[in-house]
Amino acid sequence: MQARQSGGKETVTIKAGDRIPKANFSIMTPEGPALRSTDEIFKGRKVILIGVPGAFTPTCSNAHLPGFVNKAEAFKQKEIDEIAVTSVNDVFVMDAWGKATDPAEKISFLADGSGDFARALGLTLDLSERGLGLRSQRYAMFVDDGVVKKLNVETSPGKADASSAETLLEQI
Repeated sequence: MQARQSGGKETVTIKAGDRIPKANFSIMTPEGPALRSTDEIFKGRKVILIGVPGAFTPTCSNAHLPGFVNKAEAFKQKEIDEIAVTSVNDVFVMDAWGKATDPAEKISFLADGSGDFARALGLTLDLSERGLGLRSQRYAMFVDDGVVKKLNVETSPGKADASSAETLLEQI
């Protein structure tokens, strides 16, 4: 992980070759909210993880996530076990967003309600001036057995170019 300065504090940013930090996400199950650990998601598996600033936001819903839904089969052909999206939103919002944007359930929706995972990655984004608080930066990564192999982080939260499904698909 690379160290960088942020508001007088040093933060660590994950990079290719680093191991995914241990964390828990909230997911919705038929029985209600439950936890799912990073070990359950990544250990011994090939996973695409998409980070977005917010569920139901225009770029996330209209430009970023649809590419991964549409390319899900192409990722499976590359032996990807799971495609997941995470956001600093609660489990109920993520569940509703999943139902609205991915009714075929090609993507797993992982709630990082308190932003603990985004902070552990060093990929936070402060959107307090816009009334959104601390969020995740927009990114897409390919993780193999818990190790980041490719990481594409956007320079602007309103763009979904470097982190697009097409870009990541070409890299793996």
